Amino acid sequence: MRRKVQKSVIQLVLFAVILFFILYSNHPQFKNRSFSWNIVRYKTAAATLPEARGICPNLSGSKKPALVISRVAADGDPAWTDALTKRYHLCVYNVDTTLDKNSNYLQVPANRGHEAITYLTFLIDNYAEIPKSGAVFVHGSRWAWHNDAPDYDNAALLASLDIERALEPTGYHNLRCDWSTSTCLPSTPAQGSLEMRLQSAVAPWSERAASDVALPKALVAIFGGSMDEYQAVHRDVELHLHLGRTDTIRSQCCAQFVVSRERVWQHSRDEYIALRQWLLDGADDEINPRSRNERVAPRNDKVAGRILSYVWHILFAKPNADGEIDLDKLNKDACPSAEVCYCRLYGRCNLQCPNLGTCRGQYRVPEYFKLPDNWAEIHS
Repeated sequence: MRRKVQKSVIQLVLFAVILFFILYSNHPQFKNRSFSWNIVRYKTAAATLPEARGICPNLSGSKKPALVISRVAADGDPAWTDALTKRYHLCVYNVDTTLDKNSNYLQVPANRGHEAITYLTFLIDNYAEIPKSGAVFVHGSRWAWHNDAPDYDNAALLASLDIERALEPTGYHNLRCDWSTSTCLPSTPAQGSLEMRLQSAVAPWSERAASDVALPKALVAIFGGSMDEYQAVHRDVELHLHLGRTDTIRSQCCAQFVVSRERVWQHSRDEYIALRQWLLDGADDEINPRSRNERVAPRNDKVAGRILSYVWHILFAKPNADGEIDLDKLNKDACPSAEVCYCRLYGRCNLQCPNLGTCRGQYRVPEYFKLPDNWAEIHS
């Protein structure tokens, strides 16, 4: 009898411990949901910075919005962009070409972070020339699985994009409306949660899981910089940087968006330089993993690029009255209903939308997140 009682007590204690751990893990860590993600404070240790070689020709004085295209040779024939010159001032960067030190135009310092290196280089080297009508940032392929159109055609999306309406709410808008592959879905685990860490542990090959787990630390590094140095100067300022384990950053995927000049200019040129250096500093192959600075971008290029795909809407969010980024508003702005989004961006109104994130006949994720090899040939 005594053994049974002891066994029952032990089981009860284990149950209580597990229950406490579950409740603790899901209890909000912080009451304050406003964060100091309003200034890029990263400090690089690099002795030199890249020269300005990403100037977009004739951008100064242009009345057209800039169309910033980050392309590689694998994207195929860029002629699909020719028809867009009537609406946009094209700035096409060929990321995987050899750097021409005799030219100052449309080059990036390194093929790093996928489209992020192009976007940041454009913002740095053309900072003073951002058109009043704003800028659109896209990938270099016309046909891609993530393009939010029934046939995945980016040319059609850009031709129908209503930039003025897209910028009306907040000055920034992702080009995707469908919520699949985003973190807009309520079922998405918080980036700093135990569930997310377990997902990354059991699927170490998943760049998405790795980037989600790395995002909280990346935000601290990007927007916190050298904390000792910053707080030595601003001892009266308390920075709220750490994402709580139950806090989820909602965002659309795939880093294609439109942004106003006002939202770009809310950050200094030096901040964009610092953010690009965070990305470039993480590519140093000579760093021993054991002594690697955790404040730089992950060395894995896909992970580093995906982290920045989550950062754009934070970077261009309008701070609240206290000068901070309110997480609830950030999430709400990042994930408008698909019905509202399609109508606002592309004039596709009165759609049949069975839920907040999907409208019938507009978009579906292709099998294995890949279009058939002959897709461009069939649909061109």
